[in-house]
Amino acid sequence: MTNSTQQKAQNLSRRLMFQRSGMGIGSVALSSLLCGDLPANGDSSAKEVSGAEVAHRPARAKNVIFLHMVGAPSQLDLFDYKPELQRLDGQLVPDHLWKGLRLAFIRKQPALLGTRMRFRQHGSSGIEMSELLPHLSTVADELCVIRSLHTEQFNHAPAQLFFQTGFSQFGRPTLGSWVNYGLGSENQNMPGFVVMITGSVAGAGNSLWGSGFLPSRYQGIEFRSSGDPVLFLSNPEGISNEDRLLQVDSINQLNRLQLVDAGDPEIATRIRQYELACRMQLAVPELMDLSTESKETHELYGTEPGKSSFANNCLLARRLVERGVRFVQLFDEGWDHHGAVFSGLRQKCRQVDQPIAALIRDLKQRGLLEDTLVIWGAEFGRTPMLQGAENTGRASDKVGRDHHKDAFTVWMAGGGVRAGTTYGRTDEIGFHIVENPMHVNDFHATILHLLGLDHEQLTFRFQGRRFRLTDVGGKVATAVLS
Repeated sequence: MTNSTQQKAQNLSRRLMFQRSGMGIGSVALSSLLCGDLPANGDSSAKEVSGAEVAHRPARAKNVIFLHMVGAPSQLDLFDYKPELQRLDGQLVPDHLWKGLRLAFIRKQPALLGTRMRFRQHGSSGIEMSELLPHLSTVADELCVIRSLHTEQFNHAPAQLFFQTGFSQFGRPTLGSWVNYGLGSENQNMPGFVVMITGSVAGAGNSLWGSGFLPSRYQGIEFRSSGDPVLFLSNPEGISNEDRLLQVDSINQLNRLQLVDAGDPEIATRIRQYELACRMQLAVPELMDLSTESKETHELYGTEPGKSSFANNCLLARRLVERGVRFVQLFDEGWDHHGAVFSGLRQKCRQVDQPIAALIRDLKQRGLLEDTLVIWGAEFGRTPMLQGAENTGRASDKVGRDHHKDAFTVWMAGGGVRAGTTYGRTDEIGFHIVENPMHVNDFHATILHLLGLDHEQLTFRFQGRRFRLTDVGGKVATAVLS
């Protein structure tokens, strides 16, 4: 912080302290519910205790950056090469696979579709990747590629909800909210859970970063990489910071009186959110100012200052975890390739390949990767059979792939995962899992384990029973841990 920013933060802290001390015994009784003040020295690294209060075991990761490719890229053209599928390209899918199969859009027995991308092994680990990922392939030895994820939903919105909440219907907390609830924030000036979006919002909407039945303070806060970084955070025209602080002071005095009277925890959340918004007014503008980064860093990420881009969001993600934000979620839309799968993938990979590889390199150079878990994935995968051209024969460049829930690929890096490895295997055409299947519940359990949280103990009582992210399933995939 600058001296001016530190002074403003200290003034805010003192103002809130005096306000609370004026509430007498009621203030003391409520102190465990309310956000603590900023330290007098302006240090914003103090941890805010949350609902679950403590981790259950030593953590390998402190922070998460989750990259969700909305629409679901084809794993068969990026990470899971199948020579036999190439040999069978253009032949009808075998009857025993087609019989009883239910897909989202394909209705007529289709032909198999091999990839048009070249694959080769990379790094000392020999992880195989597509030519579409030339930058990511340079950090192959940092990745743990999981080729055996499977889910229960094959339409986008329910599958997106399942991927983020472990449940296919609205109303459940997301992974980021559970982590925020379980571990709290490392920085009282910033939310514990931040969301950034490129392209359109996913089909499941803001439920993908909602808190469900958890207190709303644990939901994700959407940041924008251009314009006003957080909607409604800036003061209206003609309102000074001092005026806004007076308003917040007055409103929260009334809120505290109502909290004593009603005992509603959402009132405590409202108080915290008002106070957090004031602190964010001081911290967020500096965070979002990418001009402070070096020319070399901008070239590494391929950022476009002043524009909204996935590259900018990746750089901002590093800046967020550097400042103690616990969970950063990046959504990138445009991966739903029912047609033109090969040209569409080429275009999308051109947008994300360099910044993702840069994020991993940058985190490692700064000593942050060992404490930061980077996750890449989507709500499901794509079929090894083609969609389009009446689903028969060797199709034109317009051919696509349908949704596939039974076998797809995600990867993780840093944060205690076994680097330079692959986990799980699909059959010779990439249709079924034949080794080490990993359900989405297992995936979530493993992520929580890396953060020091036991997925069976991280619970919240709602409507008469205790809920958890992994519902009644989930087991930690110990083989992917370092």
